[in-house]
Amino acid sequence: MKRALFIDRDGTLVIEPPVDYQLDSLEKLEFYPKVFRNLYFIRKQLDFEFVMVTNQDGLGTASFLEDTFWPAHNKMLKALGGEGIVFDDILIDRSFPEDNSPNRKPRTGMMGKYLSGEYDLANSYVIGDRLTDIELAVNLGAKGIWLHPSDEEAEKLLAKNPSISPVLITEDWDKVTEYLFAGERRAVVQRTTKETDIYVEINLDGTGKTEISTGLGFFDHMLDQIGKHSGVDLVIRVKGDLNVDEHHTIEDTAIALGEALLKALGDKRGIERYGYSLPMDDCLCSVALDFGGRPWLVWDAEFNREMVGDMPTEMFLHFFKSLSDAARMNLNIKAEGANEHHKIEGIFKALARSVKMAIRRDIYKYELPSTKGVL
Repeated sequence: MKRALFIDRDGTLVIEPPVDYQLDSLEKLEFYPKVFRNLYFIRKQLDFEFVMVTNQDGLGTASFLEDTFWPAHNKMLKALGGEGIVFDDILIDRSFPEDNSPNRKPRTGMMGKYLSGEYDLANSYVIGDRLTDIELAVNLGAKGIWLHPSDEEAEKLLAKNPSISPVLITEDWDKVTEYLFAGERRAVVQRTTKETDIYVEINLDGTGKTEISTGLGFFDHMLDQIGKHSGVDLVIRVKGDLNVDEHHTIEDTAIALGEALLKALGDKRGIERYGYSLPMDDCLCSVALDFGGRPWLVWDAEFNREMVGDMPTEMFLHFFKSLSDAARMNLNIKAEGANEHHKIEGIFKALARSVKMAIRRDIYKYELPSTKGVL
């Protein structure tokens, strides 16, 4: 079956003019950053048809004359076409919002051809900068990519519209192309034993959002560092036998987190693979990492206190050993300094930065980072 990218125009292909929101002169024509190289790459590498879907309020009326619209529109198409970016279909709705036209996004009146059963809409995408574009995706049964900052405003808008759930929120066409070409890097791991019940959800291409609850305050704080400083979205919920002690909760969380990392990395094509060190006040912490598929831990850190917060210091080594084994990664960890809290927090932050470096992916060099041909 055919697949399509339904792409908005203003705010997605070109910068939407402020004030009147009308691209009605050549002086106003400004392309969205990175749109040329990315649409060319998508067109060349993937099998999507390109369909432009745009609302142009009152086009053809006194408020938006035809002869002011077409020069800029045609210039845009010519510039894109010169770079090998050709649209298979262009759908323009001319109505005003108050007209409640069935053709106006997010309604699907213009989309009859694509609702005939010829198209695999479940694996097609709507890309746009407005919430109406993502609503159109819902109405089509397609996936939505929202070209919008992933910020507090976006969270509030989505909270008010719970039926709308874009698969990606980003301002960057590089991220859109990476998602379409290489897929999402998410994983969910549920680990349940007689001692613990653990849920881990990870998105390697997130923004550092975390939701951590293990029953151990200091451990939560350390796990939060991993998400925040790696840019990875991380959900960890743990119910453990803390009435016995902390051992099973910490060990099993490390195992589940490592499994989630390994699963989300997939075949590891295009990743940097390696990573990092950083200072924290009196401490110098080094975490060198290799997602090479062979687990190994070198640990050079000593602690003189039995506990930091509610976490036994003997469990730090055990956490990283379990994490290394489950994620099949090589970890070399060294820390020096006087303050025990700073020392372990520095290690977790250095791990996070190492992960951030190692998981960075380049779809333009989409090769396995190994001479062996397998990781």
